[in-house]
Amino acid sequence: MEHLGSFAPLATRYDGFILDLWGVIHDGVRPYPGAVDCLARLGAAGKRRALLSNGPRRNHVIQAAMRAMGIADSLYDAILTSGEATWLALRDRPDAWLRSLGEHVFHLGPARDLSVIEHLPLTRVTAPEAASFVVNTGPDDASGVTELGPYEPTLAACAARNLPMICANPDLEVIRDGKRVLCAGALAHRYQEMGGTVRYFGKPDPAVYALVLRALEVRRVLAVGDALRTDVAGAAGAGLPACWVLGGIHAEELGGDQARIEAAARAAGLAPVATVPSFSW
Repeated sequence: MEHLGSFAPLATRYDGFILDLWGVIHDGVRPYPGAVDCLARLGAAGKRRALLSNGPRRNHVIQAAMRAMGIADSLYDAILTSGEATWLALRDRPDAWLRSLGEHVFHLGPARDLSVIEHLPLTRVTAPEAASFVVNTGPDDASGVTELGPYEPTLAACAARNLPMICANPDLEVIRDGKRVLCAGALAHRYQEMGGTVRYFGKPDPAVYALVLRALEVRRVLAVGDALRTDVAGAAGAGLPACWVLGGIHAEELGGDQARIEAAARAAGLAPVATVPSFSW
């Protein structure tokens, strides 16, 4: 594992890059220093750039939010969110489990995530008792984004009805504007502890990497992300080398200490080819 001071040395070694968004490109509010410049430099060098995010909203919603942050569409060549993957799965129902879900969906999450079920032949219900399955996109601001407690009654109601759950964001938590907040993956994990059945869409599932690899259309591809559990593990599962960006979810835990960084990777059974403090040139 190389410990690099910047991303530039990796640019010449690969033809395409699969880039995480939250924790690499932005923090949910604004781009990280140097990230937009790094995207532009990769593009100027003729490199292909695909954004792969566990954001539980469809591509077009995430793109609009990035434009508002100053991240232009021209800075990348392809995008896939876990929300888009969820929507496609609910539209196409490619396997027996998905076809068994029925049409009455209970959405657990904030209204801003409703794009994951928009324009689909589904009936949205407002209580688990009326649902045939649940789509979980994560905590909402009204109930709080830092503790699981407020969601226990709803999860218990879903579990009592044995509702299958789709988790549209496998992340457990992210850093938003400097604060650690829970994601849908944390709610899904708790639901499984209650005996519930969960299907996850997004990283680290190799299926989402297959989709973006087809969009990149190059052979030498590096995956770039800040989370061991999803980004680095997902790359490994897809047979891709990974660059671990240390300034995201693990920054407080590891503090840039190389020995602790390497120990954390070994403990997870992972071997990123390189680390960088941030996604900057």
